[in-house]
Amino acid sequence: MMQPALTKNQSLVFDVLERSEAPLSAYTILDKLRDHGFRAPLQVYRALDKLTEFGMVHRLESLNAFVACAHRESECCGAKNAHGAHGHGHGHGTVAFAICDSCGHVFEFHDHTVDHRLDDWSKSKGFKPAKTTIEIRGVCAKCAA
Repeated sequence: MMQPALTKNQSLVFDVLERSEAPLSAYTILDKLRDHGFRAPLQVYRALDKLTEFGMVHRLESLNAFVACAHRESECCGAKNAHGAHGHGHGHGTVAFAICDSCGHVFEFHDHTVDHRLDDWSKSKGFKPAKTTIEIRGVCAKCAA
């Protein structure tokens, strides 16, 4: 998969997320990038919007935070974007996350069986999903030990 050409701001935001051990809010990203000329949240949000569109970043709804995609090289199920076109080589139909409430680590995964079941349900109901995100909250094996 070829990565899209990124602007300077998009590259900086993506780099911060890729190096982070935990999800980051837009304001935390802004704080980390103040030395690089970032002054306003809008600069971060614009970059995040494009990175999300490119399939390089995911928004965790329950945390209102962002993570770099862990499976950018995957071509799972040949999923299409909302416009019916294959989305920038990012093949997830359903993106799923397990989020540890103790250490904050996020595990991104894709399960073809779940993806197909949700797709079958949507088709049977005539529902046209634009995006499906599954978030599982709990405690990871390391924290539970």
